[in-house]
Order: sequence, then C-alpha cells, then structure tokens
Amino acid sequence: MNDNRRKVCVIVTNRASYGRIRSVMEAIREHPRLQLQLIVGASALLYRFGMVVDIIRRDGFEPDATLYSIVEGETPVTMAKSTGMSIMEMATLFDNLRPDVCLTVADRFETLATAVAASYMNLPLAHTQGGEITGSIDESVRHAITKLAHVHFPATEQAAEYLVRMGERPERVFHTGCPSIDAIATLDLSLPPDLFQRYGGVGARIDPKAPYLVVLQHPVTTEYGQGMDQIRHTLEAVHRTGMQTVWLWPNVDAGSDHIAKGLREFREERDASKLHFFRNFAVEDYARLIVNCACLVGNSSSALREGAFLGVPAVNIGTRQTGRECGENVLHVGHDAAEIHEAIQTQIAHGPHPRNTMFGDGCAGARIAEVLATVDIQVQKSLAYSPIERTIGVG
Repeated sequence: MNDNRRKVCVIVTNRASYGRIRSVMEAIREHPRLQLQLIVGASALLYRFGMVVDIIRRDGFEPDATLYSIVEGETPVTMAKSTGMSIMEMATLFDNLRPDVCLTVADRFETLATAVAASYMNLPLAHTQGGEITGSIDESVRHAITKLAHVHFPATEQAAEYLVRMGERPERVFHTGCPSIDAIATLDLSLPPDLFQRYGGVGARIDPKAPYLVVLQHPVTTEYGQGMDQIRHTLEAVHRTGMQTVWLWPNVDAGSDHIAKGLREFREERDASKLHFFRNFAVEDYARLIVNCACLVGNSSSALREGAFLGVPAVNIGTRQTGRECGENVLHVGHDAAEIHEAIQTQIAHGPHPRNTMFGDGCAGARIAEVLATVDIQVQKSLAYSPIERTIGVG
C-alpha cells in the first residue's frame, strides 16, 4: 500500500450532508493517491433523525470516529452550545487521526465547527457548496467557512464567481458541480412497490400507485419562534389538497421542536388520515420518492438542487432558500395557506419539468477526488482582491 497517500478526512453530520458527499467518499476510497478517513457525528447518530450512520455503514463505509455533540432542545442557545461542543470534540478527533486535508460540507453549524477546529490546528480545509446565496443563518455560516477554507468546490458557475469576488484565489476555486447529483444521474428512478413499508414511519398507508405529495419543512433559525405558525399554514394548505402525503421530519436546527409540536397537534386534533410521517430515506430512495411525487413542498434545498436535475414540481415556502439559484421547477411562496395551496395545485397541473443541470452533471465526486490528490495546499491564506487606489478619509 502507498504510504504517501494523502489522508482526506470527511465529516458527515446529518442526513443531507451524507447525500451531498457520498460520491466524493467513494471516489476518495478508490483513488490510488488518497486515503479516506470518516467522522460521523451530530444528528447523523441520532435515532429521531433517521440514524444516518446505519445507512452509511450499509453503503460500506465504517467511521474512523463518531462524535456526539448535539445539545437537546433545538433553541438558539442549544444550537450555539452544540457548535461549541463540536469544536472541542472535533479537535480531539483531528489530533488522533492526523488528516492531511479536512473536507466539510455546505453551511451547517456542524460544518462551521469543523472549519474552526481544522483552522486552529493548521489543517488544510476543503469546502463544498460555497459561494451560494440563501436565507437563514446558513448564509452567514457558509461565507464564514469560505474565509477559513483553502480549497473550494462550488456547485455552480455563479457560486464559483462569487467565491472569487469574495477574495478567494481563482486557482483554489474548482467548479465541480454538486456531488448530490452523482447518486441520481444514472439511477433507476422507478418507485419500488415496497418503498413505504421498508421505511416504516407512522400514519396513513401510502398507496405508491396513487398521486402523493412530499413535504419537508425545516425551521428558519433567523425566524425562531415563528415555526408553529409557519407549519400550520403548510399543514392547512396540504390538507386542502385532499392528497395522500409523505411528510419528512424536520432537521435539528433551532425551532425544530416548534415544527414538531405543530405536526403532532395537527395529527391529534385534525384529520390526519392522509398523512404519513417518516424520519429519513436513503439517498437513492429519496430521489425515487420525489421524482415520482405530484409535488414537493417545503423549504428544503433538495427541491432546488436534486429537484432541478430531476424536474420535480416544487413549491418553496418562506425565506430559507432566498436568493439560491433554481430552475423553472420551483414556485416561491410565503407562509400563507391559500398561497401555498394555489401553488401546489399549479404544480400538480403542470407535472414534471425539463431537466436542469445547473447544479451538476453527475461527475462531481471524481473531479473533487482528483483535485484533492493533486492540488498544492498552503495553510496560510491571504486575500486575492485586486488593488484599488483610493483616498482614506480621516474622521
């Protein structure tokens, strides 16, 4: 075995990040000049968020380390504390594993913790999905990670341009596409007849031969305290359609408990005979789920990313994805039941949209692995802004 292989430590902390880095993990594992290290932590280890670690192991990846860091409560306080806990524990794991490069995904608070720990330990940091614009705290976190990262793998041309305009050196910015597209580019997208039975969940039986909605709505951390009212509007709109609905549980962000409480109250007090709640789906099965649905509803970025590639009719609610690039498959609405319902009906009537490859063509994983194997990484960063002559006023 080549002892000079570059050790790349990938950190997976939730169900979304695994789907958006798995093909890179596969490519790293197969590359002769790279050695894969894997840390799995945060909500990826928790049962109520789908035990993503079990899916990771079924896919043939055994974690080199696990990291428990989620402080219960899903409030701004616990979110900040979870970030701090992650930094402390991540530092220990990095010290044990001694990676040559750390690879972190997107814009989560766990992603920021990875970036901070790596930076203070003089470990080169690679970052996927930088340069994108969205709402919520994710916008600020993403750009903060960009300033800590040494190598960038943006998903779109626009994101790559934004990174350079932010002062990142062009030779360190690689437009690779999003690895989330890799898993679905050549996938058999037919819906398995036993899909819903395999994933269990609770609620009404879903008939895979009949039209169904998929709903995935997360809390918006910068609108903490409004989650109950927001989810009630979505529930009312979905209820008015009268359609059977696959509803996925929200993520671990601050405000998750408010959304969960709203879902439970509706299930107990209203007619929930068409709703079935699931915790998680494997990457491929989630793609099959949404490509065969009548409409994807909520505020998940999957409606804009994978949804664009698959042409899924989608209704994006609220500000969580504000400013993010998207294809014509998405209609944007506010938190208003009537507006949401009308948009759902419009998308159902429209049906599937044309495929859009703005987020990738299915080859991102191999591209990223090759860059990681060959790029010259220097820990010391400096801005790459073009010099501007100006007079500084004295106040």
